[in-house]
Amino acid sequence: MAVAVILEFDGTTLEQYDEINRLMGLTPGGPGPVGSISHWATMTDKGLQVTDVWESREQFDAFAQEKIMPLSRQAGFAGPPKLTFHDVHNYYTAGNGP
Repeated sequence: MAVAVILEFDGTTLEQYDEINRLMGLTPGGPGPVGSISHWATMTDKGLQVTDVWESREQFDAFAQEKIMPLSRQAGFAGPPKLTFHDVHNYYTAGNGP
Protein backbone atom coordinates (compact mmCIF):
# COMPACT_ATOMS: atom_id res chain seq x y z
CA MET A 1 0.00 0.00 0.00
CA ALA A 2 1.24 3.47 -0.86
CA VAL A 3 2.25 5.68 2.05
CA ALA A 4 2.58 9.45 2.40
CA VAL A 5 5.44 10.68 4.54
CA ILE A 6 5.81 14.19 5.93
CA LEU A 7 9.35 14.94 7.08
CA GLU A 8 9.87 18.07 9.20
CA PHE A 9 13.51 19.15 9.54
CA ASP A 10 13.49 22.01 12.06
CA GLY A 11 16.39 24.43 11.57
CA THR A 12 17.29 23.10 8.11
CA THR A 13 17.79 25.48 5.15
CA LEU A 14 17.01 25.18 1.46
CA GLU A 15 20.75 25.24 0.79
CA GLN A 16 21.18 22.12 2.95
CA TYR A 17 18.23 20.51 1.15
CA ASP A 18 19.84 21.26 -2.22
CA GLU A 19 23.10 19.74 -0.96
CA ILE A 20 21.50 16.46 0.15
CA ASN A 21 19.82 16.19 -3.26
CA ARG A 22 23.21 16.73 -4.90
CA LEU A 23 24.74 14.04 -2.67
CA MET A 24 21.92 11.65 -3.64
CA GLY A 25 22.38 12.39 -7.34
CA LEU A 26 18.83 13.75 -7.68
CA THR A 27 17.92 16.61 -10.02
CA PRO A 28 15.06 19.08 -9.39
CA GLY A 29 12.12 18.08 -11.58
CA GLY A 30 13.84 14.81 -12.49
CA PRO A 31 13.06 11.21 -11.59
CA GLY A 32 12.98 10.19 -7.95
CA PRO A 33 14.51 7.15 -6.29
CA VAL A 34 13.10 3.69 -6.95
CA GLY A 35 9.82 3.35 -5.03
CA SER A 36 9.18 7.09 -4.83
CA ILE A 37 5.91 8.25 -6.41
CA SER A 38 6.03 11.97 -5.66
CA HIS A 39 8.09 14.50 -3.74
CA TRP A 40 7.92 18.18 -2.92
CA ALA A 41 9.68 20.43 -0.43
CA THR A 42 8.95 23.82 1.12
CA MET A 43 10.14 26.08 3.90
CA THR A 44 8.00 26.63 7.00
CA ASP A 45 8.52 29.00 9.91
CA LYS A 46 10.47 26.16 11.63
CA GLY A 47 12.59 24.89 8.73
CA LEU A 48 12.32 22.43 5.87
CA GLN A 49 9.24 20.30 5.24
CA VAL A 50 9.29 17.47 2.70
CA THR A 51 6.19 15.57 1.59
CA ASP A 52 6.65 12.27 -0.23
CA VAL A 53 4.46 9.45 -1.48
CA TRP A 54 6.15 6.04 -1.68
CA GLU A 55 4.95 2.72 -3.08
CA SER A 56 5.37 1.20 0.40
CA ARG A 57 6.51 2.03 3.92
CA GLU A 58 9.26 -0.57 3.57
CA GLN A 59 10.73 1.19 0.52
CA PHE A 60 10.70 4.53 2.34
CA ASP A 61 12.27 3.03 5.47
CA ALA A 62 15.09 1.44 3.46
CA PHE A 63 15.80 4.69 1.57
CA ALA A 64 15.70 6.68 4.80
CA GLN A 65 18.23 4.37 6.49
CA GLU A 66 20.55 4.12 3.47
CA LYS A 67 20.38 7.71 2.17
CA ILE A 68 18.32 10.29 4.04
CA MET A 69 19.72 9.84 7.55
CA PRO A 70 23.45 9.51 6.77
CA LEU A 71 23.47 12.16 4.03
CA SER A 72 21.41 14.65 6.04
CA ARG A 73 24.11 14.50 8.72
CA GLN A 74 26.76 15.01 6.02
CA ALA A 75 24.84 18.01 4.64
CA GLY A 76 24.72 19.57 8.14
CA PHE A 77 21.03 19.15 8.95
CA ALA A 78 20.26 20.21 12.54
CA GLY A 79 18.92 16.77 13.46
CA PRO A 80 16.68 13.92 12.37
CA PRO A 81 13.23 14.80 11.04
CA LYS A 82 9.88 14.47 12.72
CA LEU A 83 8.08 11.84 10.63
CA THR A 84 4.34 11.57 10.04
CA PHE A 85 2.92 8.66 8.00
CA HIS A 86 -0.47 8.36 6.27
CA ASP A 87 -1.93 5.45 4.33
CA VAL A 88 -2.72 6.68 0.81
CA HIS A 89 -6.17 5.97 -0.60
CA ASN A 90 -5.39 7.43 -4.05
CA TYR A 91 -2.73 9.36 -5.93
CA TYR A 92 -2.19 10.69 -9.44
CA THR A 93 0.92 10.55 -11.55
CA ALA A 94 2.16 13.03 -14.15
CA GLY A 95 0.18 12.84 -17.33
CA ASN A 96 -2.07 14.51 -19.82
CA GLY A 97 -5.32 14.11 -17.84
CA PRO A 98 -8.80 14.70 -19.17
